Amino acid sequence: MNAAAALIPWPDDAFDDWPLALWTSDELAEACGGVASGPFQVAGVEIDSRDVVEGDLFFALKGETMDGHRFLEGAFARGAAAAVVDRRIAGNHILVEDTTVALERLGAAARARLAATSVVIGVTGSVGKTSVKEALFAALDRSSHGRAHRSVKSYNNHVGVPLSLARTPAGARYGVFEMGMNHAGEIDALTRQVRPQVALITTIAPAHIENLGSEEAIADAKAEIFRGLEQGGVAVIPADSPHFARLRAAALLVRAEVVSFGRGENADVRLLDAVPAPGGGSLVTIDMGDRRMCYTVSAPGEHWVTNSLAVMAAVRAAGGDLGAAGLALGELAGMKGRGARHELPTPDGGSALLIDESYNANPASMAATLAQLGATPASRRIAVLGAMKELGDHGPAFHAELAGPLAAAGVDQAILVGDEMGALADELGKSGGAALGKGLAFAHCRDTAGAIAALAELGLEGGDAILVKGSNSVGLGKLVETLLGEHGQARKG
Repeated sequence: MNAAAALIPWPDDAFDDWPLALWTSDELAEACGGVASGPFQVAGVEIDSRDVVEGDLFFALKGETMDGHRFLEGAFARGAAAAVVDRRIAGNHILVEDTTVALERLGAAARARLAATSVVIGVTGSVGKTSVKEALFAALDRSSHGRAHRSVKSYNNHVGVPLSLARTPAGARYGVFEMGMNHAGEIDALTRQVRPQVALITTIAPAHIENLGSEEAIADAKAEIFRGLEQGGVAVIPADSPHFARLRAAALLVRAEVVSFGRGENADVRLLDAVPAPGGGSLVTIDMGDRRMCYTVSAPGEHWVTNSLAVMAAVRAAGGDLGAAGLALGELAGMKGRGARHELPTPDGGSALLIDESYNANPASMAATLAQLGATPASRRIAVLGAMKELGDHGPAFHAELAGPLAAAGVDQAILVGDEMGALADELGKSGGAALGKGLAFAHCRDTAGAIAALAELGLEGGDAILVKGSNSVGLGKLVETLLGEHGQARKG
């Protein structure tokens, strides 16, 4: 048998017959309720002119202080094939009355044109929804030979969700969409656009408690995702959550099948064992009722072990390939601002580990990532912690309570950023830190510029491990960029 004959032929796929263009002008005009200037095709959809690439459709959205029509020239200069506008322009366009409404309509049309055999998964939760969404995409994209689609970045609000839907190729086998919220009722509106067959809640924690008042109210707001479930849909929920019964009741109210994941005996996807894997991460063994599986999770930390249970539960609910999911979890790299690791060359000839968690923070994720820092071998552990936002009256207590996780992690130096971190600074300052069992050196800075200066004064040494974490609005991403820029030979771990 020659080499050519030994090759396994690529299987026939009915999805191969779908058109290459994402949208044609006729499809756009009908979906958006507008008028096309002439025939054209587009390959992508964008709302930020700075991110436009060749072949994109640019939506000129209008907000309270910004009008996307001001950036049409820049969008076309970057290669936009057409724009959706509320006034006539010289270039290819779809003329509509309201560009925001047109985007919502296009998202609805994209969802409606998916094949009956396609599976859509909605993801929400207080912690880990973006990471789980990315892991789900990697697992399903691997098994479907590139036929999976997901919302990019954290496009999970009233603009991001319809945008992500509008970008969905007609031939997608799987769609994974993240949904976020700050207030009750927001996920209700989003899930009715996404119309998932599988709805996953990662966990419930006191994020956005300022607006919602209690964890019970947060659980109810997250459980709104079940209201958009298609008939016969599956609700995937955390078995170990104190709000499990509340989430389960909300799922049963819409007659969803409930699948739980966690460590408890009642979990449908149950953790049996997790041990450190060579090179980092964890070797995980789970029980899925009719089978047991063992796989590696490349990302370190106990929270990623739990994330993997949620991924496996959702993949199975979607009819996906569990073997491919296990392989994907073993290869998944950390994301910018959400666990990416970088090696920084240090002046003494060694290297320091930078853990970039700068995109988001709440009490639960702070505790989890500090525990991860504590489990990371290092000669010196440094934690740069930004304020946690939207905690309202609960904020001072939640910030002060981080003293315990800091001590448990064996942190040697803490740099606290933002006014809200004053409560933690006060807690750490009591008796010079002796009450925590060791002296923990710390600096309290008003902003990121101050934190950059404090870290520069401290200096980096070989063997250091530096965790950077805070709410995105604090701006600690700038500190990460500064470190990476100053250490130009930094390697991603």
